[in-house]
Amino acid sequence: MKTFRDLMIWQKAMALVTKCYKKTSKFPKEELFALTSQLKRCSVSIPSNIAEGYGRGTNKDYHRFLNIAMGSLFEFQTQIEIAYDLEYINETDLNDIYSDSRELERMLSSFISKIKGTL
Repeated sequence: MKTFRDLMIWQKAMALVTKCYKKTSKFPKEELFALTSQLKRCSVSIPSNIAEGYGRGTNKDYHRFLNIAMGSLFEFQTQIEIAYDLEYINETDLNDIYSDSRELERMLSSFISKIKGTL
């Protein structure tokens, strides 16, 4: 592995960001500075923290940033359910996005455990 870009968790997180931006583009305009913005920020935070932790140079720092990414993922999952409850996305979109986020959650959890084992 040469860079964080080679990590499957980073690639999956980037795909989730793209999906988030596409879905939130259809949210009501009054949500632009509320739920839309919050969803975008927490989705961007996931791959950003994976990348930042990778660049820190120690497994202890990496572990900390991976946990921050996991927190952002949980925030994203909560907010996407709020978007569904408010009928900004339909059930098919919710299931699609939530499925992707759960897959990323499992992968990230496994990776965190591997890193933790090296501390």
